Amino acid sequence: MAQSMQEGKNLKHKMGFYEKYIKRPQDFLCAFAAIVVLSPVIAVTAILVRQKLGSPVLFSQERPGLDGNLFRLYKFRTMIDAFDENGEPLPDEDRITSFGQKLRSTSLDELPELFNILKGDMSVVGPRPLLVRYLTRYNEHQARRHEVRPGLTGLVQINGRNAISWEDKFNWDVQYVDHVTFRNDWSIILKTVAKVVKREGISSDSSVTMEEFMGDQKNG
Repeated sequence: MAQSMQEGKNLKHKMGFYEKYIKRPQDFLCAFAAIVVLSPVIAVTAILVRQKLGSPVLFSQERPGLDGNLFRLYKFRTMIDAFDENGEPLPDEDRITSFGQKLRSTSLDELPELFNILKGDMSVVGPRPLLVRYLTRYNEHQARRHEVRPGLTGLVQINGRNAISWEDKFNWDVQYVDHVTFRNDWSIILKTVAKVVKREGISSDSSVTMEEFMGDQKNG
């Protein structure tokens, strides 16, 4: 990964034929087909979220996308509203329910992002959209993840997901940015299906999701 990081510093993203003319129409068709096929699953999941977690059924939040431009990301809700004596939200591990954990372990909470793909905010494959507050914490190498649309899945998701370090996550993201091809995308999609079935890498060693990224103290 150290070699890929060094290569990433020396390259700027160049769009090839696939990315210019095929990737976006392919994303739209894949998302549309998935919504049609999975509509019963989406409907049932929405009903269960409403019954077990209440309203709103969807969690929405601004996330940075292509070139760092903000868009509103949608997921199924997996946590309850719970606050401490100061009115601050409790840690994730205190707010996520067993039902919410099941949604995450099966990736069903991600299904509403198919509509983000239809809109063009996201791609099927690309770096996952992270938090807005991270934008000022990236170094030059890490910021390259925003040279492409964020994705529903990516190299991080098939190489450890939340069980790997932030450094490795960003190195995988930049490696994808420099290798956007039809073959790579479909390889990632197929491997993602296998990972979802096995429910691998959902949590980090210290958190139910992934600990906060505080910036790269060595390179930031």
